[in-house]
Formats: sequence, C-alpha cells, structure tokens
Amino acid sequence: MFNSLSGIINGKNSEAVFLLTGGVEWEITMPAIDLDKLPAAGGDCRVFTWLYHREDQMRLYGFSDEFRRITFLELLKVEGIGPKGAIKIMGGIGQEELERALEAGDLARLEAVPGLGKKTAQKMLLSLKGKLVTAPSASAPGSPYGDLIEALAEMGYERRAAADALSRAETGLPPGIAAAEREKLLFKSAIVHLSGS
Repeated sequence: MFNSLSGIINGKNSEAVFLLTGGVEWEITMPAIDLDKLPAAGGDCRVFTWLYHREDQMRLYGFSDEFRRITFLELLKVEGIGPKGAIKIMGGIGQEELERALEAGDLARLEAVPGLGKKTAQKMLLSLKGKLVTAPSASAPGSPYGDLIEALAEMGYERRAAADALSRAETGLPPGIAAAEREKLLFKSAIVHLSGS
C-alpha cells in the first residue's frame, strides 16, 4: 500500500516522527535507533513504511531504510513478537549487532535487549539465523541487489547467502553491459552459486 513517505519533519518524540507531506501530517512510529538517524525538525527525509491495520486501530510504522523494514517484518514472523515488541527490540540493538548476534547464536546478547526474554530470544535464533542481511550495495543508486535479494529470498534462499552470491557474481560480469542484462546475469549466476552447481 505505502512503500515510503517523503516530506518535512514537523517534530519528533521518543516513539514517533511527525512528517508533513502534501498538507497531511503523518504520525509514524519508529524504532529509537531509526528516529536518531532523522534530521531535526524542518529537515526533509524519506521514511520506509508499513501499515498495521486491524478492526479497531490503524498505525503506521516507519524505518530508515528498506533493510530495517525487512528486519521488522521478519521479527513479526517470530511467535510472541508483535509490532510494538519488534519496534522495541529494534530500538534496543543496532542492525549489524543484531545480525552478528543471530549469526553467532549469541543468546546472552539477545537477552540483554530491552523487552526480550530468554524464550523469545531463543525463538528469534531459531527463526532468523541467516535470514537478515544488510547489503550496502543494495541501497546504492541503480543497484538491483535489493530486488534480487528479495526474489532469491522468496525462492527459499537465505538473504545473507543471496547477498554473498550476488557479490561474487558481480565480480565475474563483463564491463559495459546494459542494466537489464546485468540484472539477469547476476540472478542466474547467483542461483548457480547457491544451488552448488
């Protein structure tokens, strides 16, 4: 429905940003870490969004980039974690640190995150190991990595493995090929690598 909103920051508090776009002010709940990345009131910004809609309420959640939103959506798949809990978890641990803790199976680090008990931390380890990835090149202008990682993830591959395979495939591409052809070659090469062929 909404992918992102761009506008002027009218204000912020500890839980949300108030973003003015085209005469409409949106209240967008965000993790504390993401809020800290935004400019001060009066500044322009883009917030990636997700709409929570139930019979009795609607709430808009926001993130500093696409990968933070992916992390939020993956957290929602863990039994016992709802939107509020996911926002609190993401506000208590940085993206890279969260990924490192999951990859290393560092239960103690996860338990230290505010709002996260031992059982939920264990469920996170079981559900999310290998599924979160921050691919800096995916956010680079004109880079197809973000879409390709998502496509490979939908096929059942882990995001981190997909990002690694795409990075390796990139080094073998001939220079000067068109963007569409480049994306096809990257995708094919990544699948070959991931399937172990």
